[in-house]
Amino acid sequence: MKENDAVKQHRRGFLRLAGAVAGTFALGALPFPAGAAAEKRKIGIVGSGRIGGTLGRLWVKAGHEVMFSSLDINHDTALAASIGPGARAGTPRDAAAFGEVLLMAVPYSALPQIGKDLADLVKGKVVLDACNPIVSRDGEIATWAREKGAGLASAELLPGARIVRAFNAINYAKLPELAQRQGGRTGMPLAGDDANAIAVASSLVRDIGLEPVVVGPLAKGRYLIPGTPLAGEHTPEQIRQISATLN
Repeated sequence: MKENDAVKQHRRGFLRLAGAVAGTFALGALPFPAGAAAEKRKIGIVGSGRIGGTLGRLWVKAGHEVMFSSLDINHDTALAASIGPGARAGTPRDAAAFGEVLLMAVPYSALPQIGKDLADLVKGKVVLDACNPIVSRDGEIATWAREKGAGLASAELLPGARIVRAFNAINYAKLPELAQRQGGRTGMPLAGDDANAIAVASSLVRDIGLEPVVVGPLAKGRYLIPGTPLAGEHTPEQIRQISATLN
């Protein structure tokens, strides 16, 4: 009888632990490997404009190595030189080959060609998708991406990439200020299907002074664009509450 009670008690303890882990994922506080936040990475940035340039500068400051790329190598070279050690410039293929993690920060209309040009290099890599489909700028493909959902659309255009929708909801110009803000961190919503990719994205979000909040699978990436309830600056708890109301 005592043995049976012990077995039951052990089973109840295991179920409570399993429930706690599941609850952690659901609330957006996805655990990731110990030391992941401190790991220094090589990051290839495709699209070194406002968002790509801003994030690259912050990541270099955090100790990562970054390669900038765009259609203007002179701009990328000057940007890297202004940042100093840890930053370099190259072509989009150079950046995709260099980075163990890639940031896509280009107009959405550019993604189909990038997907073709870099198909062999993005496959299997963690790709942070900061591209927003803006109909007035990107035309029909933006309409398609919004109907399909920006995350799922990006996965179709970048087949094989381990995509995490990230850095879509907060204006790029606010990031340096938020990185220095004292007190509670501003939340950064993330959406993805690959737990390890989300762990990498989460560590890179924390490295620039924000708090990652996983709002759900890649399908929920449709809400990580301007004009949706998750856009703008929110606390982590506010993001969780808003996300819970979205399908």
